[in-house]
Amino acid sequence: MAESQPREEPERNDLQPDSAESHPEPADSASVPMSVEERLIEVAYGAAQMAYAPYSGLKVGAAVQTAEGDIHTGCNVENASYGLTVCAERNAVARMVEAGGRLIRRVAVVTDKMGAVAPCGACLQVIAEFGGADTEVVIIDETGTAVAVPISTLLPKQFRL
Repeated sequence: MAESQPREEPERNDLQPDSAESHPEPADSASVPMSVEERLIEVAYGAAQMAYAPYSGLKVGAAVQTAEGDIHTGCNVENASYGLTVCAERNAVARMVEAGGRLIRRVAVVTDKMGAVAPCGACLQVIAEFGGADTEVVIIDETGTAVAVPISTLLPKQFRL
C-alpha cells in the first residue's frame, strides 16, 4: 500500500480577501503602510475563505493578535449537528494557545456577507479568558467600516473563577 503524502496547507496569514471588488484597497495602497487593524481584517477575510459553512452559508473569519504582535487566524467549521459547530473566533484562539500565546490584544471578525457580525456569547467569553479590559474586538459595520469595540463593552459581566 502506498504511503500518502501530507498535503501542504497554505500559510493562513498570507491569504487575501475573496475579491478586490467586495473589499477594495485604496488606489495608492502600495505607498500606504497597512495598520495592524487593516492587516487583521485582511487575514480574517482570508480565513473566511477557508470556512466550512454548508448549512448557514455564512463564512466567518477571525484573526487574533497577541500581546507580542503574533497573528493567528480561524474560520467557522459547521456540522450537521449544529451544537458541534465551532466559531471562527474560538478556532483562532485555539491556534493562538497551541502556538504558546496567552494574551489577546485585539480580534478582528469578518464575514463574506455585508453587514456587522459580532462574536457570539461563547466566543466573547473565550476572548475574555485570554484578554484584558482593553482587548479590542474589531467588527465591520453595515457600511463596511471597521469599528473597534472593547471586550468589556460587548461582555460587561465576564465569568471569572
